[in-house]
Amino acid sequence: MATQNISVALRAPASAPRAHRGYGKHSAPDQRPPRQDDFMLLSERERYIAGYVDRLPEGAAMDIKSLARNLPLYGQMAVGTALKALAVAGHLRRVLCRIEVDNQNRWVTRTFWSRTARDNEWWTTHLAAESDRGLQEAAVTPPAPDRVPCAPEEAAASDAPFSAPAEAAEPSTAARVPQQRISDPAQDGPSPAYLALARLGRTEPRLALSAADCQTLEALAAEWFARGVDAAYLTHALTAGLPARVDSPVGLVRRRLNDKLPPHLPTAPAAHGIPGRRLLVECTECGAPGPSEAILDGFCRPCRQAPREATAAGPAIERDIQVHMKALRDGLRLP
Repeated sequence: MATQNISVALRAPASAPRAHRGYGKHSAPDQRPPRQDDFMLLSERERYIAGYVDRLPEGAAMDIKSLARNLPLYGQMAVGTALKALAVAGHLRRVLCRIEVDNQNRWVTRTFWSRTARDNEWWTTHLAAESDRGLQEAAVTPPAPDRVPCAPEEAAASDAPFSAPAEAAEPSTAARVPQQRISDPAQDGPSPAYLALARLGRTEPRLALSAADCQTLEALAAEWFARGVDAAYLTHALTAGLPARVDSPVGLVRRRLNDKLPPHLPTAPAAHGIPGRRLLVECTECGAPGPSEAILDGFCRPCRQAPREATAAGPAIERDIQVHMKALRDGLRLP
């Protein structure tokens, strides 16, 4: 009777070790409630370890060292072997998942656990759904529509409480026509493009521009700023690799502003290097990652074929040993 109830003999500690962010135990959905006869079809060791793992909280550490540290009857080798058997029985899958931590993409290992034994088709469908959900969560929020920067007076007016409902009833044609703004240096100050051009001469004396030159080239430089670059990037692009002598600074700057114009970039950073499939299942034998449909019963194809190849090669190896031993015996015989 003690063997039959061994799955509930060891309770998970109240303060089970927690895994790092993204790692640890993740319970599968649609499981039946715990019962006394859970894991009865497993061997004694696997039933004991499965009962402990089943009672671990979400996010608990599931690495072999952490489990063996809290299982007094078995060491790391026994725990590792039991986890392989539980994967074959359909209770767990180890998965590599790509997450974003501190603005960096990292691969973490998650252990999906199911009290109810699942077949390969169920795990493939469930992990595909988890992969799609991860892609949706990692989707970049659509950028807000571009807004024309307003003057301080306009900003103050927009922040004021709405108290003139009659103004909102203006004709729609007037709302579609953008209001033209006249640049007033005394009010708005010079633009970032103008300031970057004006400071070129202090950074590189060979590119000293006059006030008229800055006004002439301001529209070209403003196009750079509209494409997401800053003054430091613009200055470096214009001053890098200058000839020893510059006869016409304004001509050289105009040529570089046109020839080195950077490409358009998306307003929101794209998720570079993130594959379409964000979940890769680990082989419980060799640890090689792969898609869930390639990891059957927790094993990749080479590990599934290895036992059969070893069995087929056994008689041949035995024959070779027998031939070798016969040759040694023949060599030891006296003439």
